[in-house]
Amino acid sequence: MFLTNIKVLAVGLAVIAFYTIIAQVIPQLESEVPEALDLSAGVTPEVLVTAGEDLFMGGAGCTSCHGLGTRAPNLRTDHAGEGTIGERCGSREQGCKEYLYESMIDPGAYLIEGFPPIMPDARRQLSNEQIWAVVAYLESLGGEVTVTADDIGASASAPSAPASSGAAPARTATTDPVQLLTENACIGCHQLEGAGAPVGPAFDGMGSRISADRIRTGIIDPEAEIAEGYEAFAGMMPATFGDQLSAAQLEIIVQFLAARQ
Repeated sequence: MFLTNIKVLAVGLAVIAFYTIIAQVIPQLESEVPEALDLSAGVTPEVLVTAGEDLFMGGAGCTSCHGLGTRAPNLRTDHAGEGTIGERCGSREQGCKEYLYESMIDPGAYLIEGFPPIMPDARRQLSNEQIWAVVAYLESLGGEVTVTADDIGASASAPSAPASSGAAPARTATTDPVQLLTENACIGCHQLEGAGAPVGPAFDGMGSRISADRIRTGIIDPEAEIAEGYEAFAGMMPATFGDQLSAAQLEIIVQFLAARQ
């Protein structure tokens, strides 16, 4: 009996150890959602600029377009001999911060010649406070930071203010895969039926190159595996699509791309 109990215990421990190893091997995917901001009336320009820089360089994924100068103007360095964004937007008639804010919530309002209209409404990904923090950071790049808590409060109460005050992106209800890829600015980096930029792997023929599982992982966790030949663009794709898309929308995109042979 004693030996039987020992054998049962050994088998039990072996099973537990086996599944523990399996659990450690399975990738744990987690999207980098921009942190919510709690900006009180006494918020300082320094706090706004720091928060805005973190968003611009990280969770908001702005550098995937505005860090190259090919798909959108480079906002951190000179553009067309006019200086950084903080310098060149100072000449705007409506004011620098107003121009930057409107450009983020209505990207089609001020199109720069030579660049396609691929930027989505920032309110789909960022809260009102986060948008103003990014505006403050952009103003600091060669200009004076004029964003205040009053700006944040005024825009939040306006009819055109973002519907969501949290960090989670607002979702569109569409289930059309092409519309989803367009609204989320995917065509700005991936080519579909010849349109788009070759910054990332082309959507055309994607299903013949990789599996549906690999496509799904690449959307949720872009850094999990970098496609061969695109190593120079590693880190540019935002890791927020797992939160921007519903589970059904994600699967619709995955199956659409997997079917493109």
